[in-house]
Amino acid sequence: MAIALTLQQYMQDQHIPFDVISHAKTRSSNETASTAHVSGNCLAKTVILEDELGYVMVVLPASHQVMLSAVDEQMRRRLTLASEAELPRLFTDCALGAIPPIGDAYGIETMVDDSLAEQTDIYFEAGDHELLVHVSNEQFDTMMTNAMHGNFSKHN
Repeated sequence: MAIALTLQQYMQDQHIPFDVISHAKTRSSNETASTAHVSGNCLAKTVILEDELGYVMVVLPASHQVMLSAVDEQMRRRLTLASEAELPRLFTDCALGAIPPIGDAYGIETMVDDSLAEQTDIYFEAGDHELLVHVSNEQFDTMMTNAMHGNFSKHN
């Protein structure tokens, strides 16, 4: 497999250096962290939410779960999980469940959990279930410049 073209182009346009790490095919972010031998605290996962105003990408560590009430409160919106049937239309170059957490690349409003700022290195899905992108925290923060930041997750 290959890195999603939208993501690759975005990172090249932003001059973000990155590494790609391959791993055995996985079905969940926690399984991916284990298989790739990275901490779930530094593997950024993506959850897509929606309401009548549109979609929101929330980004949090794989070792955490999203607290929807905290997202709603911080965004002053009433969001629900987006339907999986809608996601292939939004992320045409990504496998379902392997959406990169870079909302700017896909034109989607993004909110990132502050707990990721504690990590030196960040890993995330490259658009399939067999590759991870690795960047420094500083590079990840650069890609999150337009994202809202907040505390909306809890450790599993």
